Amino acid sequence: MHLLKQVVFFGSLIWFAGPSMIALRATGCTDAAIQQSQKQAAVAAPEYSTQIMLARQATLEIYEHGMLGNSGSAINNKIGRPPGMSVAVAVDGKIVWAEGFGLADVEQCVPATPKTKFRIGSTSKPLTSAAAALLYEQGRIDLDAPIQRYVPSFPDKGQVITTRELLGHLGGIRHYNAAEEIENQKQYSSVTESLARFKDDPLIAPPGTKWRYSTYGYVLVSAVIEGASGQDFLTFMHDKVFLPLGMTDTEADVNDRIIPNRARWYNLTSDGSYRNSPYADLSYKWAGGGFLSTAEDLVRFGSALLKPGFLRQDTLVLIFSPQKTSAGEKTRTKYGFCWEIHDAGDPDLGNHGAMRRFEHGGGAVGSSSVLVIYPDQNVVVAWLQNSDDFRDWPMSRVAAPFFADRKEVQPTKSKSK
Repeated sequence: MHLLKQVVFFGSLIWFAGPSMIALRATGCTDAAIQQSQKQAAVAAPEYSTQIMLARQATLEIYEHGMLGNSGSAINNKIGRPPGMSVAVAVDGKIVWAEGFGLADVEQCVPATPKTKFRIGSTSKPLTSAAAALLYEQGRIDLDAPIQRYVPSFPDKGQVITTRELLGHLGGIRHYNAAEEIENQKQYSSVTESLARFKDDPLIAPPGTKWRYSTYGYVLVSAVIEGASGQDFLTFMHDKVFLPLGMTDTEADVNDRIIPNRARWYNLTSDGSYRNSPYADLSYKWAGGGFLSTAEDLVRFGSALLKPGFLRQDTLVLIFSPQKTSAGEKTRTKYGFCWEIHDAGDPDLGNHGAMRRFEHGGGAVGSSSVLVIYPDQNVVVAWLQNSDDFRDWPMSRVAAPFFADRKEVQPTKSKSK
């Protein structure tokens, strides 16, 4: 079987119809109808036609090969394919390519497109960080003040916890455990109510002393945002972050709300077949893992952080600078205000490239996402999919054709199987 098995002319681009359709045939969905819908929904800047062709070929190759299952899935260390996914690339602040592959809804044969809304999991945290940064710029959040200034109902732990520490995962607040993630069927009516899940628990380390990843720490940040802004957290995010950045397809994953273009969520069995994911209510962690978004919206967000505008230059330096412990020591993970920071030449452990980059990924029940900013190339890439069973995210292969020094690279020849 050849990778590029059919060629269709799409505007000034060559549309390659290939193996992303393989898994769909097993669902009984019609290839032609899905391809036509996805072709019409794709975003493609004509001046980047060569780069898009290369990136699309790389994406199809990744899909044909499959992705490696993560340790918590039924396909651990096996190769499988997500039911659907959406990819977007922005260069110099402009979305130059966005496209969906596979199915947003397997049962109804609904194709994934750039407008499909996926659960983005912990990629919600950089969005929350940006909101806190806005309030910091306005002088409404003192990053080094005790959080009780903004959340007086949070119990005194005998040691000062600051917003700066929470944003850098240095606050000593625990993360949720596996049982809590599975048994997340309760709907919380407010951020304050969701604090009850952890507010009375002991700290796992003195604040500032140890880096410990914590979604609950970001739930507490959302309570700080409410206290500092005087607005409900979701309202503040909508009014002050999403709307100003044109992120009109980003919102909380409220289960009982009718949300157009929301994907369905899936897990893979050991034989690679799809099953509906269990019901999950994410209202306990809006700030840390509860948003829906599209690949297009995420690259809009990442692009807004490439230069001053939405945030000041000094604030951008702050959020993209690795935090240190109270003893002045570097943390094991170079982590800013909810961004993993990689310098040029750092080991490429996540297949995102060895160049300088800022990134964050996330997984929620039945869905996952990755957002990568390449600041030296002014390239931003987002990849979303409706399964959280995978850990193999070869983002650099999708991004590389858009780097300035790769514009003349020619497509590799497809291999037969």
